[in-house]
Amino acid sequence: MLGIPLRYLVKHPVSGVADLAADPLQIWTTVHDTYVAQREQRGPRCPYESDPYWEQQLHGLLGLPWPCQVASEFWGLWPKVIAEMEAMGVRVGPESFQAWNDGDAGFVRAIWCLVRHMKPKMVVETGVAHGVTSRCILEALEKNGEGRLWSIDLPPLERDWRKQVGVAVGNRYGDRWSYIKGSSRLHLPDLLSRLGQIDLFIHDSLHSERNVRFELDRAWTVLRPNGAIVVDDVDANWGFQTFTQTFPHQRSMICDAEPIQPDLRRFNQKGLFGIILKPAQA
Repeated sequence: MLGIPLRYLVKHPVSGVADLAADPLQIWTTVHDTYVAQREQRGPRCPYESDPYWEQQLHGLLGLPWPCQVASEFWGLWPKVIAEMEAMGVRVGPESFQAWNDGDAGFVRAIWCLVRHMKPKMVVETGVAHGVTSRCILEALEKNGEGRLWSIDLPPLERDWRKQVGVAVGNRYGDRWSYIKGSSRLHLPDLLSRLGQIDLFIHDSLHSERNVRFELDRAWTVLRPNGAIVVDDVDANWGFQTFTQTFPHQRSMICDAEPIQPDLRRFNQKGLFGIILKPAQA
């Protein structure tokens, strides 16, 4: 991680020094978190196995009929969002935002169903990038006629990439969306303390076990009974596994991602995401 700020400083010495000096705590936190994430990668991978019937299982646990009654809404919106981004010249899919991916159709569809069925009033997500997931959450909240989304995201140092943060959302739904610039480690505890209780939490920021557990452990304490957590890229670390073992009364499932193009970095060329449901009596 140290190489990224150094390369940026060499290429943009004036703006780079200004950016780093403006928020040294954030820079140090980012460097340390990424160092830990890289060190984690040297260990063995968690052997997650996906459930091919996760959508039917999810609806069953929620007491909802299957097939899903709102999935058609998602499939009407998804190609529209992708087409809008491509029309702006923004590449979508795996590694389309530096080394990170946009939310894929499986991950975002699961969130769409949860938002439309659960009617959450308070949704928190970490990680924005192009804002594909954020856009679909906001569209679902708008259909519900209620609810707000708070998104925490640490934008890249490179200013050209910063301009692409949230482009899928644009100027839409300003009355429903609050974007908090910075890392979840610095901003999530205060946000959750101010909100008091949330209905849905989505992790899609730094995918290290340390960061996943930091976010999920804190979100769980304020997640309402029968609330839900969705975790992207669970196959990247052991965080989902250790969390579900720590809280044995939760109900969880592992799901295959559905990227626009194959993600050749992943063991199944797709990746995995996970869903956790909090019981009524936690």
